[in-house]
Amino acid sequence: MITRRTVLGTVGLSALGCALPGLTRAADRELEPEYLDDRLKARSLPPLNERLPKRPRIVGLKTMGRTPGRYGGTVRTIIGSGKDVRLMTIYGYARLVGYDEHLVMQPDILEAFQSENDTVFTFTIRDGHKWSDGSPLTADDFRYWWDDVLLNKDLTPGGGSLDLRVDGKLPRFEVLDALTVRYSWERPNPNFLPGLAGPQPLIVVGPSAYLKKFHKNYQDEFRLSALMKENRVKKWADLHIKMSREYRPENPELPTLYPWRNTTAPPAEQFVFERNPFFHRVDENGRQLPYIDRFVLNVSSSSIIPAKTGAGESDLQATGIDFADYTFLKDAEDRYPVKVDLWKMTRGSRVAILPNLNCGDDVWRALLRDVRVRRALSLAIDRHEINMAVFYGLGKPSADTVLPESPLFKPEYAKAWIDHDPHKANALLDEAGLNNRNDDGLRLLPDGRPAEITIETPGESTVDTDVLELVTDHWRKIGIALFIRTSQRDIFRSRAQAGHIMMSIWYGIENGVATADMNPQQLAPTSDDQLQWPLWGMHYLSLGQHGQAPDLPEAAELIKLQNSWRETAHMAERTAIWHKMLAIFTSQVYSIGLVNGTLQPILRSDRLQNVPKNGLYGFDPTSYFGIYMPDTFWLSEEQA
Repeated sequence: MITRRTVLGTVGLSALGCALPGLTRAADRELEPEYLDDRLKARSLPPLNERLPKRPRIVGLKTMGRTPGRYGGTVRTIIGSGKDVRLMTIYGYARLVGYDEHLVMQPDILEAFQSENDTVFTFTIRDGHKWSDGSPLTADDFRYWWDDVLLNKDLTPGGGSLDLRVDGKLPRFEVLDALTVRYSWERPNPNFLPGLAGPQPLIVVGPSAYLKKFHKNYQDEFRLSALMKENRVKKWADLHIKMSREYRPENPELPTLYPWRNTTAPPAEQFVFERNPFFHRVDENGRQLPYIDRFVLNVSSSSIIPAKTGAGESDLQATGIDFADYTFLKDAEDRYPVKVDLWKMTRGSRVAILPNLNCGDDVWRALLRDVRVRRALSLAIDRHEINMAVFYGLGKPSADTVLPESPLFKPEYAKAWIDHDPHKANALLDEAGLNNRNDDGLRLLPDGRPAEITIETPGESTVDTDVLELVTDHWRKIGIALFIRTSQRDIFRSRAQAGHIMMSIWYGIENGVATADMNPQQLAPTSDDQLQWPLWGMHYLSLGQHGQAPDLPEAAELIKLQNSWRETAHMAERTAIWHKMLAIFTSQVYSIGLVNGTLQPILRSDRLQNVPKNGLYGFDPTSYFGIYMPDTFWLSEEQA
């Protein structure tokens, strides 16, 4: 039986009488942002009815509990380095298909999409949709990216994203007409749509009219050589990659489909993003989004972002600040016209301790692969004390698992091996063969060494060290000594992959609000950046070419279940697979979760409207502010 799902992306047409593209020029001008006046008067920019698709995406703000806004203004935010211009790709959250606030997938840039058993995906492009330079968005832009980028070995030597491959094979791509394209696999690819909707989206389309001048198939050799010299690259492929990079939008000339476009080339201390006059969304009153004219990103040292934020130098800030800064930022409300709210973080655990099952020390590797040792380490931790001392009691002691906001949540997952029970922890360690101690009360390893665990951290948050100081006392009571080592993030990750790290402290699972339609790969060894099993993850990622295959039955079962999830398009089967994986992951304590449901400070200008007071904050799947549509945020003339 074929399961066919067709989703249309134009809603609320009755609010505009279905007549927006046919507006008179007088009415058209009333809907125009003042920011574009000079270009409109000079006729270097067409009027609104010629800039919008024939059927734009209509955002019903009132039905979302928000208010239609006014045009204008600049919003400042602070970033830790020039690379963080990528935040505008995440915040802007314009996707071919994307999640709404309830994490339901819907068309966005696309007018509609149809999925047949997750094997055949048909996309309908909005008629009249344009890139930010006014060039049309058509099926040829999808064809260019497919034929000339993804299938070009110079530009895509690895054969394309894993989200595009099933059993290592790419799909069949077809152009059905000027506004319709299709991707077909022989077996289901449930990763495809979530990949397109993600915070770092899968790219399958590009502005071909612009990019062809950097491609050897379309540009003459002399001109291409001159462009390479001008942009200081030695290969034409490096030139194309540099000029086409969408996720980190450093090329001001690159046409975009996002609500704001970068106008500043790096390096710079300040990046200015201005409104995209061809953006495809409007509110129920026919006013084109975004409301805000400009985003200004000021580069600063990461260590002083909290101080600058508290000094009134940001109008919208979440990155670079943490819960430890909340009291200081809240005090800023008395000095500056700002408000500070707390959103719930979507991680499975705000802090998790990750035993490296691939560590290079033979003795410790064997011990950490013993589930009794992992469970004992978990039971020895007093999570209530950590929650009260570090998170002021606002979090919830929990294993590293999905949150109650996820339809997959079960209390038994959250409660797995989290009771503070040093007596039981001691008994488990005795059973595991660690029943001898030295004169200092430390347990002795099978080779006679004292049981000393070094936990490594990238040192990017004081929360990590605050937590570890408490865990040091907890583990000392069961005869385990804990030491802390700090290193830079790149060194930290490379040491983990090389097996030099015994244990690390990091966040818990990325997506704590998952649905059964989302890939459960975070629960299985599927990536080399998973710190508890990097070599097993590398083996999966490289299709068995590198790393090591899992040799623990339960870990191998997680891989098997994850592959089964990929092969089915039935919701009931996917849900059952998720629950099996969550049960194994929490029972086996592959990640020692501590506290989840912790809070993230969100500082905003008092004038900034439509920013939810409560929200879910995380990278995947909510894209930080992304699913709350910052293009609908607006600045009032007066303080709220």
